[in-house]
Amino acid sequence: MRKNFVIGILCFICSLSIQAQSIFGKWKSVDSKTGKTEAIISVYEENGKAYAKIIDILNPEDKKKICVYCKGDKKNKPILGMIILDGLKENGDEWSGGKILDPKNGNVYKCYIKLTNKTTLKLRGYIGISLFGRTEYWKRAE
Repeated sequence: MRKNFVIGILCFICSLSIQAQSIFGKWKSVDSKTGKTEAIISVYEENGKAYAKIIDILNPEDKKKICVYCKGDKKNKPILGMIILDGLKENGDEWSGGKILDPKNGNVYKCYIKLTNKTTLKLRGYIGISLFGRTEYWKRAE
């Protein structure tokens, strides 16, 4: 009985450790100019691909903003709840092959994401090749 309890506790601790080293979970999006956290993003897996959705916007004045610059089915839709990262596939230690939307300007970029450590997610959005792009770092939300 005691042995099973100890094994159960060890399995639980290991599962927490593995989850902490995954791209999946909640992340803080930080404005590169101000250094302030703007939003909480949920990165999740669906059918073997990674997606991300804005689940909270921290500035109350921005919570009801719509994506005026977006194209297609996202045009004039609320930014809160919007899927901004779409269809990345695991490729070694990074996820790539999908797209990321910047709701501030409506631009869609190719991208890859990579966990740099258990609390930092590197996102690289680019046009054409990765050399022509911008990198952001998200911090894991508690």
